[in-house]
Amino acid sequence: MLRKSLYKIIVPALLLLSSSQLRAQGDLIRQQNCDISAYQHAIDSLKTLFAEKGFTVLREASMAMESEYEMPIVLPMTQNTWYQFIFIGDPTSRVYEVRMYDYNEKEVVYKKNMWGDVDGNIISFDYVAKFSEYHIIKPVQVNKKKKKLCGYVLLLKKTGPGAGEKVVTKQP
Repeated sequence: MLRKSLYKIIVPALLLLSSSQLRAQGDLIRQQNCDISAYQHAIDSLKTLFAEKGFTVLREASMAMESEYEMPIVLPMTQNTWYQFIFIGDPTSRVYEVRMYDYNEKEVVYKKNMWGDVDGNIISFDYVAKFSEYHIIKPVQVNKKKKKLCGYVLLLKKTGPGAGEKVVTKQP
């Protein structure tokens, strides 16, 4: 009797749980593009500047973002390779942050800009990977007036002169 009662409770609960998990798989957060026309001049200038320094573009993307929410980007990086990462946020946002984590989820880079800073809405940093592994980069921006924002990321790799040189990066 008790066993039948348990089955009447457990079986429907398991079915409900499994059906909600199947529905949740359709709720994945997917990166969506956005209009970067306001940033295009800055993007072109940065690409030209870094091309002159021997960098080539590996990945670039515009991405729809939400204020105060990180947008994780997973990238494979090769040991002893010199990378340059650039994030351009909405010019009306007040705070811009980028955190980079290695495969072991150790924070290896943290950069923060405020609206009035000289760099403003652009965060740029170089990085030399210590190991060939995936890294996670998490840009975020805070905007009190707009919830839906646009961001742009650019990952470059040093391929020209000086590509094999050891780089000393400043850590906070």
